[in-house]
Amino acid sequence: MELDLVHDIQAAYRKTVDSMARPGLISNIRTQAAKVTLDIGCFSSTLVLALMLFDTEKKFKVYSGQETEITKFLSQLTYVTTTEAEKADFILVSHNAAPGDLLEALAKAYPGDLLNPHQAATVIVEADYLGNEKDLLLTGPGIERENYIRVQRTGNWVDVRTAKNSEYPLGIDLIFTDPQDNILCLPRTTQIVETGG
Repeated sequence: MELDLVHDIQAAYRKTVDSMARPGLISNIRTQAAKVTLDIGCFSSTLVLALMLFDTEKKFKVYSGQETEITKFLSQLTYVTTTEAEKADFILVSHNAAPGDLLEALAKAYPGDLLNPHQAATVIVEADYLGNEKDLLLTGPGIERENYIRVQRTGNWVDVRTAKNSEYPLGIDLIFTDPQDNILCLPRTTQIVETGG
C-alpha cells in the first residue's frame, strides 16, 4: 500500500473535518484513496477513513456481504476491536450490505447519553452516488442558509436518522463515501427534509 499513514491521512482528515463542519460540502479524497492498493470489499475512501478513525481504543461493527473479510482485515490493520452494533464506536455499512442493513445499523447505533453525548456512534455508509442535487434540504449549524444533497442509497434512512437524533444532544453522526472517493458528513445537528427533487 502506497498510502502515507501520516501525510495522506492528515490530508484526508482535514477534508473530513471540513465536511463535518460544513454539512452538505462534498469533499474528495481521491488523491489519498488512489494510493490504497488493497481490495478488501469496501471503497478505497472508506478504508482511508478507517485508517484515520480506528485505533486500539475503538470498537466497530461491519454490515456487508463480506463482513467476515472486512472485519478481519480492519482488525489486523488498525487493531480496532469488533463488537455488536449497540456498543460500537463506528459502524460500517458497505455498498454490498443487505437491503435492510443500513436501517438496522442506524436503529441500533448508540446515541450517547446525557453525561457523554460525545461517545455516540459514527456510522460510515457507502453510497452509490453523492451529489448536490435538490433531493434533500439541509439546515442547521455550519450551514449559512440551506444546502442540498443527493445520497443514492436504498432504504428510507432519513426517517430512521431523524428519529434517532430527535433528543439532542443525543444522536449519531453519519459519514457517506461513494465510488468516486467523495465524502459527505451529516452531524447529528443537521436537519434533513426530503424535497422530492
